Amino acid sequence: MARTEFAAALNQICTERGIEPSAVLNSLKQALLAAFRKDYPQIYAQYEIGEETESQEELSPPQTSLSVVLDDQTGEFKIITTDPKTKKDKDITPPGFGRIAAQTAKQVILQQVREAEKSSIIDEYRSRLGELITAQVLRLDGKNVILDIGRGQGVMPPEEQIRGEFYRLNSRIAVVIADIRDTFRGESVVVSRSDPRLVTQLFAREVPEVGTGVVVIEKIARDPGVRTKVAVKSTQEGVDPVGSCVGQKGVRVQAVINELNGERVDIIQYSQDPQEFISAALSPAENLQITLNEAKKTATVSVPEDQLSLAIGRSGQNVKLAAKLTGYKIKVQAGDKSTIQVTGNEEYEIDLLDLDTKTRNKLVEAGIVLLEQIMGDNLERLKEVKGIGSKTITEIKNKLATYQQSDSPEESQSDEGSSQSDTIDTSTPQDSSSTTDSSK
Repeated sequence: MARTEFAAALNQICTERGIEPSAVLNSLKQALLAAFRKDYPQIYAQYEIGEETESQEELSPPQTSLSVVLDDQTGEFKIITTDPKTKKDKDITPPGFGRIAAQTAKQVILQQVREAEKSSIIDEYRSRLGELITAQVLRLDGKNVILDIGRGQGVMPPEEQIRGEFYRLNSRIAVVIADIRDTFRGESVVVSRSDPRLVTQLFAREVPEVGTGVVVIEKIARDPGVRTKVAVKSTQEGVDPVGSCVGQKGVRVQAVINELNGERVDIIQYSQDPQEFISAALSPAENLQITLNEAKKTATVSVPEDQLSLAIGRSGQNVKLAAKLTGYKIKVQAGDKSTIQVTGNEEYEIDLLDLDTKTRNKLVEAGIVLLEQIMGDNLERLKEVKGIGSKTITEIKNKLATYQQSDSPEESQSDEGSSQSDTIDTSTPQDSSSTTDSSK
């Protein structure tokens, strides 16, 4: 490209914005040809070759003998046609085309700048996946939350939000950069509040030992907004991993809980021995007898009657998170009677009832995912759900009765207030029935 004022300006813009000048020129020539076709259809029609199909794009009509060239001397764009016989070029630029060219150049360059900046932002955040940031809530777009994440905007779809959490405009929240996804608006930065990496990054921020690698979060199982189990181990002799994460009087873990809007956090000691690990994961229940089947990755846990509700947890939450944390399918039983069996892959509370797939899907479609929504008087209201009849309600009632045999009324108080020496069980400061117990 010759050293003209246009070329100098174009090079300056492209250098500042990180755009290739050749890409801008190619887009500009295609746009100018489309503008010529629109404003001078009679002249353009004289040089069309054959019939144009509907699949061809407006900005790059290929069936024409016309082309756009940049005059090296004047910096002007000209419309050129080539004689197929003599191979000579002929300038057919109409008078006043310079104004059209200038306006088109402006639009193309602005578009290229916007695309380049967006691509640069996306590339930056692609290299920061899993990073913890503090974002500001800008607006709500349907069920999506749009946040200011620095150089750009991030979107938090419903599946990445914490169930039951409300987001106020201009409020600041901790999120983790979860993914880069293709949407109808192009690539977007997806941030998350439900991703387990959020808990990991919060501990790395609040606990110096985790940030430096002295204490490692080996595994994590999370029910967003409700409860999280974290298995930690030490890479340095003499360092208590559980005590380090708890901090003096629980100050460190409480800072994490506050960022998670009161979500309970259990911290346990990681062990390579499956029996020890499963026993710790089922805390605060004690005196457990565990039988393993390594081939099938299953564990049968016998618990005393007075520890049954602690091992299972409210709505089966404790055993479900333990199964997810350890990777074992856990069956909890009191004596010879099997009470509950979970894999850790249960998505909703109603999955603990082991309903048939059709019934389960009907309930989920109706927004019924919690056990409390099908208990008491709510059970009879299931008749209003499309696809749920009297026979299905009876089956649900029987499943619920079987499950409730292991879910004692005292469970909610005993589960909240109990603790084990290697388990930290915390909840919101307003919940006076809960305590924080550090490792001794």
